[in-house]
Amino acid sequence: MIMVRYTIKLTKDEVDELKSIIHKGSHTSLTFRAAYILLNCDEGEYSEKVTNDQISKVLKIGMRTIDRVKKKFFEEGLESALERRPSSRIYDSKVDGDIEAKLVTLCCSEPPEGFAKWSLRLLADKMVELNYIESISHVTVRSVLKKTNLSLGK
Repeated sequence: MIMVRYTIKLTKDEVDELKSIIHKGSHTSLTFRAAYILLNCDEGEYSEKVTNDQISKVLKIGMRTIDRVKKKFFEEGLESALERRPSSRIYDSKVDGDIEAKLVTLCCSEPPEGFAKWSLRLLADKMVELNYIESISHVTVRSVLKKTNLSLGK
């Protein structure tokens, strides 16, 4: 396996942008961390070069993290190195309009004997018991009820 060494040489504008991120504004911790890593790894004319070992000790991060940020900057640019990559995962929804309607109807009905009102877990269990859906979590029930502005407390 060949070890690739990424040499970071920032322009004056990039250094200024990274310093402005560090000194002002509200940014994510990932953005701050990447900005500190890039500023300290800079080997250009505006740099104060620090070794990766020193950076990892001061920022309390691993050497691999530093290498990943440097690689991302080198291959994709400054903006990409500072921001988290958007997720490409596609989430399938179990709940469609028909299931939502059945859930709302069930929520508006009388609770089971021995209970004063429906709980999220009771609703989820009853939906499965009535074969409306194969499986559903109480968290999904909560999000559907929240989306439809229904409250179990009323």
